[in-house]
Amino acid sequence: MAGLTGKTIAELRDGFRAGEFSAREIATAFNDAVAAARALNAYTVETPGDALAAADTADNARNRGDLQPLSGIPLGIKDLFATAGVDTTSGSNILKGFKPPYESTVTLNLRRAGAGMLGKLNMDEFAMGSSNETSAYGPVISPWKRSDGGNAALTPGGSSGGSAAAVAAGLAPGVTGTDTGGSIRQPAAFVGISGIKPTYGRCSRWGVVAFASSLDQAGPMTRTVRDCAIMLEAMSGFDPKDSTSLDLPVPHWEAGLSSDLRGKRVGIPREYRIDGVPEEINALWDRGIEWLRDAGAEPVEISLPHTKYALPTYYIIAPAEASSNLARYDGVRYGMREQGSGGLEGMYAATRAAGFGAEVKRRIMIGTYVLSAGFYDAYFNKAQRVRALIKQDFARAFEQCDLILTPTAPSAAFGLGEKMSDPLAMYLNDVFAVPASLAGLPAMSVPGGLDAQGLPLGLHLIGNELDEQGVLNAGLAIEERAGFTARPEKWW
Repeated sequence: MAGLTGKTIAELRDGFRAGEFSAREIATAFNDAVAAARALNAYTVETPGDALAAADTADNARNRGDLQPLSGIPLGIKDLFATAGVDTTSGSNILKGFKPPYESTVTLNLRRAGAGMLGKLNMDEFAMGSSNETSAYGPVISPWKRSDGGNAALTPGGSSGGSAAAVAAGLAPGVTGTDTGGSIRQPAAFVGISGIKPTYGRCSRWGVVAFASSLDQAGPMTRTVRDCAIMLEAMSGFDPKDSTSLDLPVPHWEAGLSSDLRGKRVGIPREYRIDGVPEEINALWDRGIEWLRDAGAEPVEISLPHTKYALPTYYIIAPAEASSNLARYDGVRYGMREQGSGGLEGMYAATRAAGFGAEVKRRIMIGTYVLSAGFYDAYFNKAQRVRALIKQDFARAFEQCDLILTPTAPSAAFGLGEKMSDPLAMYLNDVFAVPASLAGLPAMSVPGGLDAQGLPLGLHLIGNELDEQGVLNAGLAIEERAGFTARPEKWW
């Protein structure tokens, strides 16, 4: 049953329900694929028994005629989601070996929908990174290679790098990711898959290790737009344990899928034509505009004037919130403890020095600085005011259009090690993705084509608040017209 790992969630679900194969056959095929692909370093923990147990439950449920939406579907879970009794480390040494006694709401929702777990997926430490190189487990290696014959190891993007690589390499039909400033969308673009960040509050943050609480949002990463809709339905829902959770019914996104965009207006922001972006990125953007026009939409030029301030705003607010959230890792209650010298404060310092990586330390220090006396108004409060202006820009734009189309990232995947020495160059990877995160809007990346080196490029759709359906429908329209079927040639 080797062909099972090449199928989408929808194909697996429908084939399983039709009796073409069993859930155990599906789980076994993916377990075998995971075990054979350790060279990619996509998984930090493998849980084949969990996948098989859920599969047996699904097979029994099929015999009884009592199936759930994701019965028979094994998934990969980003290492940011608490999974009861299974290592949840957020890619950090400071949480190595931590096994929470509780389950995150998102993974609990997926389990209730019938899904099993293949394992925990590698990620940038505490989700701080764009290349999966800050992980305490080492970098994930993209399954893609450049077509010029070079053998350089490429990044799958970050922070959801393990998630992206797992879907692209056929190690999971779908995975969870999280997106604080582009960490679902940028890796999805780098490996040629789809990924959606829903409206802030659609998916509960309870049991998800916090980076920046006003920005963090969970979402699915899959091969197709339809699969994203299927997974997002299962992941979403009101959670009283999360004070930012939206108390709204979950729409039937899969049933509402339609690539007919007649009557829709698609905004093209003039500020996103950035100097220095490779011409093939802009050329793909132009093709995307024509694909949406072909689907019936009317392209209109819009302005998002505060876009140029989005990255500096993000890199004040996110580190500030991180410095507060990561203060809980002190060596007292859980995780690593280093004794140090000088009593309690010495233990705190020694634990954090040994447990946190360089990028996490950098962001904690930035965040602590901008929150400190004398700088709070100059940096943090000013950034919050600019964030409000960015959100206002989007509100005004959506008076003129229904959706916004941009590139997902300013380049294709780059080589591991190419940008680690220059944090600013790394941060620029999220230049197109960050504004939607600051505004809390739903946004999605769908594959649009390949660059001159044979590497995937993504197109980025932004919707108004709560309009995941519009984003998914436009993504489906692009998916149908792009006809992207490229897959990495297996070398691992």
